[in-house]
Amino acid sequence: MSSASDSTEIAARLARVRARVAAAEDAAGRPRDSVRLLLATKTQPLEVVRIALEADAAARAAVPAGDAPRAVLVGENRVQELVAKAPHLHDLTSDFHLIGPLQSNKVNQALGAATCIESVDSVDLARRLATRCVSAGRVLDVLVQVNVSGEVTKHGLDPAHAVEAALEVAALDGLRLRGFMTVGARSPEMDVVRAGYSTLRGIRDRVLASGAAGTGAAGELSMGMSGDLEAAVAEDATIVRVGTGVFGARPPVA
Repeated sequence: MSSASDSTEIAARLARVRARVAAAEDAAGRPRDSVRLLLATKTQPLEVVRIALEADAAARAAVPAGDAPRAVLVGENRVQELVAKAPHLHDLTSDFHLIGPLQSNKVNQALGAATCIESVDSVDLARRLATRCVSAGRVLDVLVQVNVSGEVTKHGLDPAHAVEAALEVAALDGLRLRGFMTVGARSPEMDVVRAGYSTLRGIRDRVLASGAAGTGAAGELSMGMSGDLEAAVAEDATIVRVGTGVFGARPPVA
């Protein structure tokens, strides 16, 4: 496809996803724009990501400022892709989330590009991040990743230990606990998927209710993707991560 046709198709898909999110907010009795859209850009070429960000900016500029939704976030699964793309997108956005696993030997690379790491799946990793951030004189937003489905193919803390771990993360200098992230159950039964999201919401609510140091800003719930975002919004998601819904099928990995 040409760049013009790419732009038209991506803009149309983005509008459809925005409409789905708005309808889900309405169905859940939630305010419009209470859910932030994150573009999951795994394997997408830089030029395609730029097209999506430009389409989002154009769509928001076309409505009155007070009615425009918040700008999309960019989320990368792989540190190397985040590092490669982020410097070329700063004219369009300053929000870059790492949403995939982070190995300890890539912490420094991730910190050079990410404004938020959503995939903190252990207290040990959080401590490594905190040490680097304190040394650099910065504060990093983080989400604690929880494996609500218990599937062995998914990363994240056991829900039974998530509250305790989150309180430890919240107390670390150099980090700002912003909330929690999960990948929904791989199931055709939406009740099963939604139950997992309800579990994460409960964990979030327990941490907020604790009143513990560093937990006051921990309200984010990053959950829900192209196929199940309605279930996530119904369970109070504040960020939904959409890839194929905007970009179509992922290009093959070379």
